Amino acid sequence: MTHELTDVRLASPSSNATGRPAGWWRDAVIYQVYVRSFADGDGDGVGDLRGVRERLPHLARLGVDAVWLTPFYVSPQADGGYDVADYRAVDPLFGDLADAAGLVAAAHGLGLRVIVDVVPNHTSDRHPWFLAARAGRPGCPDRARYHFRPGRGADGALPPNDWESVFGGPAWTRLPDGEWYLHLFAPEQPDLNWAHPEVPEEFADILRFWLDLGVDGFRVDVAHGMVKPPGLPDVGAAEQATLIGSQPLPFFDQDGVHEIHRSWRRLLDSYGGERIGVAEAWAPTSERLARYVRPDELHQAFNFRFLNCPWDAARMREVIDESLAATTAVGAPTTWVLSNHDVVRHRTRYGSGPQGLCRARAAALLMLALPGSAYLYQGEELGLPEVTDLPDALRQDPAFRRGGGRGAAGGGRTDAPSEAAGQEGLRDGCRVPIPWDGARAPYGFGSAGAWLPQPAGWAGLTVAAQTGDPHSTLELYRAALELRRVLPGLGAGDGVEWLPAPAGVLAFARPGFVCTVNTLGRPVELPVPGRPVLSSGPVGPEGPMVQIPADSCTWWAI
Repeated sequence: MTHELTDVRLASPSSNATGRPAGWWRDAVIYQVYVRSFADGDGDGVGDLRGVRERLPHLARLGVDAVWLTPFYVSPQADGGYDVADYRAVDPLFGDLADAAGLVAAAHGLGLRVIVDVVPNHTSDRHPWFLAARAGRPGCPDRARYHFRPGRGADGALPPNDWESVFGGPAWTRLPDGEWYLHLFAPEQPDLNWAHPEVPEEFADILRFWLDLGVDGFRVDVAHGMVKPPGLPDVGAAEQATLIGSQPLPFFDQDGVHEIHRSWRRLLDSYGGERIGVAEAWAPTSERLARYVRPDELHQAFNFRFLNCPWDAARMREVIDESLAATTAVGAPTTWVLSNHDVVRHRTRYGSGPQGLCRARAAALLMLALPGSAYLYQGEELGLPEVTDLPDALRQDPAFRRGGGRGAAGGGRTDAPSEAAGQEGLRDGCRVPIPWDGARAPYGFGSAGAWLPQPAGWAGLTVAAQTGDPHSTLELYRAALELRRVLPGLGAGDGVEWLPAPAGVLAFARPGFVCTVNTLGRPVELPVPGRPVLSSGPVGPEGPMVQIPADSCTWWAI
């Protein structure tokens, strides 16, 4: 069916179907921009803030509520900007502070809020604090801001404990003077010691700097990682990256991180305009994850269990129920996500070729029908697949280099490893610059080439090529986001009512609305639950029963 909208009255965006007041974040759809791969405004082949500003109308037309920008701060770019050398300055690669202020103002003018990354677990090894620590001697005050330790063994030649880097290899690097420093990610990303009083003071000032510039919130990188336990005990297991998010680890999800988030919530609440904090957090259970969004902590926490869930109706229902129960218990919305800059794009995770695209389109409609907020990753609205054939010489992911060409297990800098999400463990393939228009690369990305090569077959996936095509993935997303505002049963809410359905099919109701998802590779027949208003595949013919196509999702108004 084509992506036609119904003539239902527009529901108020400030309340849900029960009439209960809701903050804007409770049902917001937020679009992630990976800055270096979104749009190039100065013709150097790398995306920048000027390029993002010029392309904001696309996001406004898409129908999202906010944009999240990945780090654009001064950085040596050892890990795509997540190694920050100056938290209050824009890297010349991306522009300057005037560009950042102009982007925020332009977004607000289009009705879009702006969320920026903050990276509090670690700095760059080029940060002034770490340069001073490296230049100092063992035991000097400058080293107290980080985790420096003597080594084990008779001559201190062994790391202080058995912790492993998420990117592979030990989480410790030894300096020439014999001391070791901790880095849970790359050696260029030394972990901060949040027990040192200067660290929380510095980050409170950093948050104020950007809030004063007008940003609407922060996505908190590695929100589960800042606090380390006393004594830094051994894990006692190898391949620790594969355990993240599935069992307790001494270097992640310590209870002490919550006091940091409480202090940040107080700071955010001191500003007008409902500024928010978003946790990129991994915890062993949904209940532990929900602690990050208690009423006095952050506003959202990414639901990576949903992202990692395979294309299986029973598993999806289990994850949805578990997630909604955990967040409802603390009065918070669930924050759904399918893709981001750290994992293989979900079109490719769900299968190759047309089947993967069908499933990706259906999964998007499922996500947008669930209660709570949702995040979209740039290019998913175009149905972009993962780029798997990048030349090794052009890859920049540090996990690729440290993993001997395979990347860290799971492929995420902070995303929990899984076969579904990580595959080969490489992250460059989801970061290839997105196509805007034209028949050949760089497809309107900029006046020069792109920092990573775009496939030759992307001409049909550009924004221009898909605009106006009622069968395109872009128009499906546009229609879904408009209907999400129109249908009063969508958006914020606490739960879903599951309806009887055959094995392999999900069916649930919300006020005035039914969603059906067929995860099977064949059509199924269901009793007609209402009037079809949007589907990721052709539905019909209608009668007492209706045929639901394979690997599809349909929205019904009742």
